[in-house]
Amino acid sequence: MRSFTLFLSLCLTSLPLSLAAGEKTAEKPPALAKELYLFNWENYLKPAILEGFKKEFGVRVIEDHFTSNEEMLAKLQVGGGGYDIIVPSDYMVRTLIREARLAPLNPEHLPNLKNIEARFRDPAYDPGNRFSIPYLWGVTGIGYSRKAVMPPPMSWHDLFGPSILKKYPGRISMLNDMRDALGAALIYLGYSPNSHDPKEIDRAKEVLLRQKPFLAKYDSETYEDSLTAKELVLAQGWSGDFFAAQREDPDIGFVVPKEGAFLFVDNLAIPKGSKRHYTAEVFINYLLRAEVAAQNSSHLSYPTPNAAARALIDPKLDIARYTAPVDVKLYLTEDLGPAGQWYERAWTEVKAD
Repeated sequence: MRSFTLFLSLCLTSLPLSLAAGEKTAEKPPALAKELYLFNWENYLKPAILEGFKKEFGVRVIEDHFTSNEEMLAKLQVGGGGYDIIVPSDYMVRTLIREARLAPLNPEHLPNLKNIEARFRDPAYDPGNRFSIPYLWGVTGIGYSRKAVMPPPMSWHDLFGPSILKKYPGRISMLNDMRDALGAALIYLGYSPNSHDPKEIDRAKEVLLRQKPFLAKYDSETYEDSLTAKELVLAQGWSGDFFAAQREDPDIGFVVPKEGAFLFVDNLAIPKGSKRHYTAEVFINYLLRAEVAAQNSSHLSYPTPNAAARALIDPKLDIARYTAPVDVKLYLTEDLGPAGQWYERAWTEVKAD
C-alpha cells in the first residue's frame, strides 16, 4: 500500500545558525490564490461547503456546470474554461490521462487521502491515484412513481418495451448522456454496455430511436424534479438524485434493473495548465476531511468513498440502499478508445430532430 506521509525536507547546507544540529525545516508552501474555478456536475456539492472553505482559507470557489463527461471533455479539448478542478467519472479519467490533460497530484498536499476506503484507492482507471481522487459514487437505474407504475419496474424492458412505452407516452425520460443511454439499450439487448462491435451499437441506436417518440425528454438535470411534479412516471437516472427526491416525495422509488447497470465513481482532478494547482490541492484535501465529506454525502444522498466520514453520517441514510442486489451485474464505464466514434455517430442520429 502506497503511503502518503508528509515528509519534511532537510536543508543541510543552508541551516540558520540558530537551529540546533539535526533540526528539520520545511519549504514554505505557495501562497493561496484568491479564487478557484471548479467545473462540476449540477447540484453536486453542498453550497455551505464552499462558504466554509472561503471562511477558513479566504479562497472564493467559482463553479460552472456540465451535463455529461463528453461535454466536459469537449470544453477542455478546445482550451476553454481555465478550470482548476474538474469532476470526471471513472472512464473519463482514463481518457483524460491518455490525452495528457490532467496534472499529477502531490500526495504531500493531500494528507486526508488516508480517509479514502481501500477499495477505492489505486483504481484501474488511475493506478496509484496519480491524477484523481474518488469523490462520490452511485448506480444508474430507473426511478418511478410507486402509485402510477404497477407492477414496479424490474428490467430495462420497463423503459424500452413497446407495451410499456404505449402505456406511458410522454411520461418517460432518459438521461441526456451518450454512454448511459446507449449503455442501457446495449444491456437490454444482452450486450456489454462497453461493446466495441459497431453492429451491436447500431442495434442499440435502433432501440433508442423506437423509444424516442414516446419520451418526454432527454434530461440529466431535472428528471427527479419532473418525477416529483408527476410530469414523469419513469426516468432513467442516477441513484443519489432519486434518493434526494424521496425526501420530498416518498412516492418515488428506485430500482437497479435485473439485467445489470453502470456503477460510477466520480473523481476530483486538476487539469493540466491550472495556474492555481496548489490551491486546488488544498481544496481537494478540504473535501477529504471526514466531517466535510459526511456533510456533503448526507446533503446529496450519494455515498462517499470516505471511510472516516461514515461514522458521522446519519444512520437513517442507509448505505445499503445505494447498492444493487448481489445477483445484479454492475459495470464500470470503460474508455472506448477508437470505438468511441461508433457511439458518437449513433448518439448524433438519436438526438437529431
